Amino acid sequence: MNDPAASTATSIAPEAPKRPVLVLSALILAALVCNINLAAANIALPEIGDAFGAGQTSLNLVALGCSLGLAMSVLYLGALADRYGRKQLLLLGLALTVIVSFFAAFAPSIELLIVARLFTGIAAGMAYPTTLSLITALWAQGKQRTTAIALWSSVSAMSTVIGSVLAGLLLEKFWWGSAFLLAAPIAALGFILVFLFVPSHVAESKEKVDHFGGVLSVFAVATLVLGIGIVFAPGDGAAGLTLISVAVVFLVGFAWRQMTAVNPLYDLKVARRRMFWVPAVAGMIVFGALMGFMFVAQQFLQDILGYGTLDAGLAAIPAAVGLLLFAPFSARLVSTRGTRVTMLTGYGLVLVGFVTTLFWREHTPYWLVGAGFFVIGCGVAFAMTPASRALTDSTPIHRIGMASATSDLQRDLGGSILQALLGAILAAGFARSFGNLIAASSESTTVTAEVTRALQASYSSALHVAEQYPQFKDQILAGATQSLVAGALGAYLVGAIAIVVGAALIAIFVPSHEHEKELLIGYEKQDAMAAP
Repeated sequence: MNDPAASTATSIAPEAPKRPVLVLSALILAALVCNINLAAANIALPEIGDAFGAGQTSLNLVALGCSLGLAMSVLYLGALADRYGRKQLLLLGLALTVIVSFFAAFAPSIELLIVARLFTGIAAGMAYPTTLSLITALWAQGKQRTTAIALWSSVSAMSTVIGSVLAGLLLEKFWWGSAFLLAAPIAALGFILVFLFVPSHVAESKEKVDHFGGVLSVFAVATLVLGIGIVFAPGDGAAGLTLISVAVVFLVGFAWRQMTAVNPLYDLKVARRRMFWVPAVAGMIVFGALMGFMFVAQQFLQDILGYGTLDAGLAAIPAAVGLLLFAPFSARLVSTRGTRVTMLTGYGLVLVGFVTTLFWREHTPYWLVGAGFFVIGCGVAFAMTPASRALTDSTPIHRIGMASATSDLQRDLGGSILQALLGAILAAGFARSFGNLIAASSESTTVTAEVTRALQASYSSALHVAEQYPQFKDQILAGATQSLVAGALGAYLVGAIAIVVGAALIAIFVPSHEHEKELLIGYEKQDAMAAP
């Protein structure tokens, strides 16, 4: 049952806060920090692999660590922010980001770097869910909120590209750890702006937090993402399946807890609404596809096309341009044509972008690479705004932390799962292709099991082997290139299939614009009747 104080105090959001430009700028900057951290590692992966002699699975975990920490903590931390103060948790997350950025930058081993990335994600989990919660609480439902969400969504997605570009600039002059220092000054500036301009204690809940449900959600998401991250890796399949099985147990326990708790962490009655769960899943797929694409593409650009770290970052700029140019059109289209048309437009563009990547090879010209980035960026711009708006518009305001946490999970869990999945397919495809090349080679009988494992571990590992055996260097380099192309194409194909599945989900379950408006009005009436 909802708390009376919560319902009466938070039933209506203001039209807009005082100094709305400064408030929105502060919140978008905070979201920018979180998403830059998600992307900055990708461009540094080849150098990290060289520095630590890390295999592909370890590199996947470095890239995955931040999104894993964020995904596993976002539901619980979102509820804590609703209850104890969104601004306070946002400030804490930004402060922690500064600290863990330095820890990651100077990590002495690959294992400690993975731990640092995990805590970077937890810091983001403190900050990121509160940004959308505060936007929804501070702006009333309507055109101004839709515009604010469109800006937030586009900058959040665009920051994955910005992170790659800025990290590339740093890596041209400094060591791999400089990529992880990127977020520190931005987080410090965000802390100051949030402290000065964002209102405190706005539309917060008075309900008790379901701490047991929160702990279950942490373990459920953590084991699920980790399991997916390693299940396809050579030699780790059994461990991956075990983790996924454990995740299913935790998910069942979490669902049971939410159905029986007096004040559930995640209101399943709201989650069952068609304008909630369908945009949630669809948004998860499209943003996950973007994150997975960026992860695979950065390795392809550097290892196959021979781009330097700066050039690889700059190569992704067309995606940012697409996001920036088409976010305003997305806001207008969703207001006039509704969620269904806008999301399907975005999905169609993302699918075209993935089809483009299937033609990338060793000597692909940049115009084809840039076209893929641009079209995918345009598609994500159209898809994310309606997904976020549908979540917030179908949720009562005292439960808005649940909507914002779900919106974050679109990025974090979707990004974790599809980045892990596409990364695992990249690794598995690389290992399988190289194994086939070794078996078909006339020198196969002279290749020891240890050397075979090293060759199949990752592209950077194969380069190390090539240096040890200069007489076979050309053959090893050619095999590594061919195998990485094969793995990347497999990953892109799976990304395209995921987009097709998401588009089918939208086409079947998301209603027309008029029916959507009727549903949202019905949700408002249900929430008003449920309030004491």
